[in-house]
Amino acid sequence: MPALGFILGIASLVCWVIILADAFKDSILKGLFGLLCGIYLLIYAILEFDHKNKWIIILVWLIGGGAGSAILRSSNIF
Repeated sequence: MPALGFILGIASLVCWVIILADAFKDSILKGLFGLLCGIYLLIYAILEFDHKNKWIIILVWLIGGGAGSAILRSSNIF
Protein backbone atom coordinates (compact mmCIF):
# COMPACT_ATOMS: atom_id res chain seq x y z
CA MET A 1 0.00 0.00 0.00
CA PRO A 2 2.83 2.50 0.63
CA ALA A 3 3.90 2.06 -3.02
CA LEU A 4 0.54 3.47 -4.11
CA GLY A 5 1.11 6.48 -1.86
CA PHE A 6 4.52 7.11 -3.42
CA ILE A 7 3.11 6.75 -6.95
CA LEU A 8 0.32 9.22 -6.20
CA GLY A 9 2.83 11.61 -4.66
CA ILE A 10 5.11 11.45 -7.71
CA ALA A 11 2.14 11.96 -10.06
CA SER A 12 1.08 14.98 -8.02
CA LEU A 13 4.61 16.37 -8.15
CA VAL A 14 4.75 15.96 -11.95
CA CYS A 15 1.43 17.78 -12.38
CA TRP A 16 2.63 20.56 -10.06
CA VAL A 17 5.77 20.98 -12.18
CA ILE A 18 3.68 21.14 -15.39
CA ILE A 19 1.55 23.95 -13.97
CA LEU A 20 4.55 25.75 -12.49
CA ALA A 21 6.46 25.56 -15.80
CA ASP A 22 3.47 27.09 -17.58
CA ALA A 23 3.36 29.89 -15.02
CA PHE A 24 7.07 30.59 -15.60
CA LYS A 25 6.48 30.59 -19.39
CA ASP A 26 3.73 33.15 -18.93
CA SER A 27 5.75 35.45 -16.67
CA ILE A 28 8.73 35.12 -14.35
CA LEU A 29 6.78 36.94 -11.64
CA LYS A 30 3.82 34.54 -11.91
CA GLY A 31 6.22 31.61 -11.72
CA LEU A 32 7.91 32.98 -8.60
CA PHE A 33 4.58 33.70 -6.93
CA GLY A 34 3.46 30.17 -7.78
CA LEU A 35 6.64 28.70 -6.38
CA LEU A 36 6.41 30.66 -3.14
CA CYS A 37 2.63 30.64 -2.62
CA GLY A 38 0.61 27.52 -3.33
CA ILE A 39 -2.77 29.25 -3.26
CA TYR A 40 -1.60 31.60 -6.04
CA LEU A 41 -0.61 28.60 -8.15
CA LEU A 42 -4.03 27.05 -7.57
CA ILE A 43 -5.75 30.27 -8.69
CA TYR A 44 -3.40 30.48 -11.69
CA ALA A 45 -4.14 26.87 -12.59
CA ILE A 46 -7.90 27.41 -12.51
CA LEU A 47 -8.04 30.79 -14.24
CA GLU A 48 -5.04 31.05 -16.59
CA PHE A 49 -3.57 27.59 -17.20
CA ASP A 50 -4.29 26.51 -20.80
CA HIS A 51 -3.80 22.86 -21.60
CA LYS A 52 -5.94 20.31 -23.38
CA ASN A 53 -6.04 18.18 -20.20
CA LYS A 54 -6.30 21.11 -17.79
CA TRP A 55 -8.79 19.65 -15.32
CA ILE A 56 -7.17 16.21 -15.26
CA ILE A 57 -3.81 17.79 -14.41
CA ILE A 58 -5.34 19.99 -11.69
CA LEU A 59 -7.29 17.10 -10.14
CA VAL A 60 -4.29 14.75 -10.15
CA TRP A 61 -2.19 17.52 -8.58
CA LEU A 62 -4.65 18.15 -5.76
CA ILE A 63 -6.30 14.78 -5.15
CA GLY A 64 -3.15 12.76 -5.87
CA GLY A 65 -1.13 14.73 -3.35
CA GLY A 66 -3.81 14.52 -0.68
CA ALA A 67 -4.53 10.83 -1.19
CA GLY A 68 -0.85 9.95 -1.44
CA SER A 69 -0.02 11.70 1.82
CA ALA A 70 -3.03 10.12 3.54
CA ILE A 71 -1.95 6.65 2.45
CA LEU A 72 1.62 7.24 3.60
CA ARG A 73 0.43 8.62 6.95
CA SER A 74 -1.87 5.64 7.53
CA SER A 75 1.04 3.31 6.79
CA ASN A 76 3.20 5.16 9.36
CA ILE A 77 5.81 5.98 6.70
CA PHE A 78 5.80 9.72 7.50
